[in-house]
Amino acid sequence: MNKTVLITGGAGFIGSNLALRLIDQGYRVTVLDNLSPQIHGDNGENSVLYRSICDKVRFIKGSVLSYADWKNALEGVQIVVHLAAETGTGQSMYEIEKYTDVNIKGTSIFLDILANEEHSVKKMVIASSRAIYGEGKHSCPDHGIVYPTERLDSDMKSGDFNVKCPLCSQNTDLLPTDEESKIHPTSIYGITKQVQEQMFMVMGKSLNIPAVAFRYQNVYGAGQSLSNPYTGILSIFSTRIKNGNDITIFEDGKESRDFVYIDDVVEATILGIEKEEAAYSIFNVGSGVATDVLTVAQTLKSAYQSNSKIHVSGNYRLGDIRHNYADLTHITEKLGFKPSVSFEEGIRRFTRWVEQQEVVEDKYEQSIKEMREKGLYK
Repeated sequence: MNKTVLITGGAGFIGSNLALRLIDQGYRVTVLDNLSPQIHGDNGENSVLYRSICDKVRFIKGSVLSYADWKNALEGVQIVVHLAAETGTGQSMYEIEKYTDVNIKGTSIFLDILANEEHSVKKMVIASSRAIYGEGKHSCPDHGIVYPTERLDSDMKSGDFNVKCPLCSQNTDLLPTDEESKIHPTSIYGITKQVQEQMFMVMGKSLNIPAVAFRYQNVYGAGQSLSNPYTGILSIFSTRIKNGNDITIFEDGKESRDFVYIDDVVEATILGIEKEEAAYSIFNVGSGVATDVLTVAQTLKSAYQSNSKIHVSGNYRLGDIRHNYADLTHITEKLGFKPSVSFEEGIRRFTRWVEQQEVVEDKYEQSIKEMREKGLYK
């Protein structure tokens, strides 16, 4: 296969790291990116992420909502890695049109070109998300494996944040979520990622173009946007701390996520690009370990030797899940992927990088104000 790749969203966190690794491995890379101010700041061409790739790739500043930009970007390309998306779970609950336009319509324009026009694409990879699982896989004492629905506002208002069995309402125990688990997202963002994934799989088979989907868990690491208050809990907490502000934790602090370091995400994605065994398959990408949010905050505070206080607020956001961590059996068996960076080592790398960056404006309170005004933050 000709080693020419288009990465949409290639100036973003995952995309820029993937681009640099692919270039090191002899690929020619085109990047289509709109340099969103939410990620790159008001002057995108001065952002660290953009500057890391701008002189190494064929860069097109454009939008996935533009047919002309897609056509330009696809010229001579054999592999497409579609990362461009709006990614804030909470924000998606009140910016519905933007999320569905960018994530679903943007994808449909690409697939429309593949279906109706001449092109050179031989493989396509889509960034999906753990958000499509909703609360994921759990075990009920009476009913065994269950897939709980979203938690009730009435329960959370009373301080009960536990995930309930959908059959008997007992508290459940968390299990690692595998790819065969029920898909039932609890946010607009999750819905759009589910649709993207399904569109890629259906059209890939229809057009005989191998498609691969990666359900990324919570990706973090050096290079992550520190100015985006809508996604990336480690960067949000770090920006709060570096501005001398306290950290507010939702719920009771015991909610957990699977934090996977950027280097492991890039490695998994390249395996999907290069291995024929990945064709028409869907893979979880994570660390396979659940870490609670209070532990994250305490670890960061210690790493930065900060005096910031940690407040466990009892507040919550509608659309948030309680827990989720990945079962990696499928990607390990089929692609040979095993995460190599532990949470402890990843935090060391991440905080070392943050210490070298300029302190950026903390916009977290603004994001909370927006959610409160929409009735989504309780």
